[in-house]
Amino acid sequence: MTKVFFIGAGPGDPDLITIKGKKIIDSADVIIYAGSLVNKEILSSRKSDSLVYDSAMMNLEEIIDVIKKNVLEGKVVARVHTGDPSIYGAIKEQMDLLEEDGIEYEVIPGVSSFVAAAAVLKKEFTLPNVSQTIICTRISGRTEVPEKEDLEKLSSHRASMAIFLSVSMIEDVVKKLLKNYDGSTPVAVVYKATWKDQKILGGTLGNIVGIVKKAGIKKTAIILVGDFLSSDYERSKLYDKSFSHEYRGAT
Repeated sequence: MTKVFFIGAGPGDPDLITIKGKKIIDSADVIIYAGSLVNKEILSSRKSDSLVYDSAMMNLEEIIDVIKKNVLEGKVVARVHTGDPSIYGAIKEQMDLLEEDGIEYEVIPGVSSFVAAAAVLKKEFTLPNVSQTIICTRISGRTEVPEKEDLEKLSSHRASMAIFLSVSMIEDVVKKLLKNYDGSTPVAVVYKATWKDQKILGGTLGNIVGIVKKAGIKKTAIILVGDFLSSDYERSKLYDKSFSHEYRGAT
């Protein structure tokens, strides 16, 4: 018996998968990937005789059945998720079922869309005297968010925010955020960050709804909110010549 590898395929650009993850996919006997989200170019150098399953068309039990059958036959299985599988990846339920069957697994991290979005925007989430906290969240939809994590409550911190799976409800997102943020607070909506058809929309909480509606973006986008997008900031102490630390003295 071999094992299954949960692999974060990254945000879209096929070059942004880890070397370790790519090596496993290329050598795997069986690949189960989230076809509605993962760039198919990730599979371009797979073995010619590998079996490929699109999990967008499968339920949890079907996925586990395929994994179990092939692992027990001594085959290497790559379970490929978009971004990083630990963020909205629904891997816990898969891992629990594998543990019940005594099937070994390993998780290979990936680049999440929220950090990919910051990269294409050339922004830093944690600016001194602006924000030192990043909140990754989503608004309630078909899957509920715990009441204590309601977007309105989280926004009271005025931290840098990355809002997943919510662009289709952009009016509700803005309504909740405006309870604590000013209408002038900068917002960026990044559609398919790092893909060839990537789109970047910029605005404020006061006008972003109209901008998103005009662009026709309803899914596969992340919403970034906070003063880190456009703000004065203090330089960090990390490279400050007057600040000493273990590796460098003050000058």
